[in-house]
Amino acid sequence: MKRLKKYGVFVILTLILGGFIAFVEKQSIYKTYQGTEIEIEGVSGLYFVDKQEIENLLAEAFPNLKVGLLLEEVPLNAIEDRLEGHPFIKMADASIGQKGILQLYLEQHQPIARIVRPLAADGYITTEGKIIPISPSYTSRVLILSGDMAEKLLNEDGVMNQMPELMDLIRFISEDEFWNAQITEVEIRERDDIRLYQQVGEQVIELGDAADLEDKFDRIQIFYSEILPRKGWDAYDRVSVKFKEQIVCE
Repeated sequence: MKRLKKYGVFVILTLILGGFIAFVEKQSIYKTYQGTEIEIEGVSGLYFVDKQEIENLLAEAFPNLKVGLLLEEVPLNAIEDRLEGHPFIKMADASIGQKGILQLYLEQHQPIARIVRPLAADGYITTEGKIIPISPSYTSRVLILSGDMAEKLLNEDGVMNQMPELMDLIRFISEDEFWNAQITEVEIRERDDIRLYQQVGEQVIELGDAADLEDKFDRIQIFYSEILPRKGWDAYDRVSVKFKEQIVCE
């Protein structure tokens, strides 16, 4: 009886010890890096970076980031800085989630216009005026910018500061349902020589500079609603609204 009792006590102690060891091991796992989960916010359903590219970037930049690394040694700030250095990533947030998982939330830059160059690589202008390269995998359907001045802007590093008023024009067109559908290309020859090309109609619209946009586009609307119905779509090759209170048709 005593032997049986001792055996029972031994079994209970063994189970308690085993449970304690398992608990300690489990808690130890939660204190070490166990993998990465990546969430990328798309832009109009497009993804200019994918999870595999991010994983490759992390493996190259942080070779010590392997399963078993103490969580306190996971360089969260450095990871965010490195990811935000990617041309297509606007914001990166890195945090440690449950069970030692590194959780990454990435927000992409949103292209609002594309600068095209006949003899060199194109580039995008983002909603913040930042110039970024095009993606080798995805194309965003946005307003096209061309011309000598547009190429100069593409050579700028970072936020566009050489012609800030151009952002007003890009936003004006992109945020208006009608003009966003009608105006397909903006040619920027000089700062005060901007020309618009249409989806419907072959007339070149001479805008002049990017000032007084509401007034100029009101006059372009008058051209559409009052002049074209009387004269016909093929009556003119050029329409100018660059002079105040005038609509010049030739």
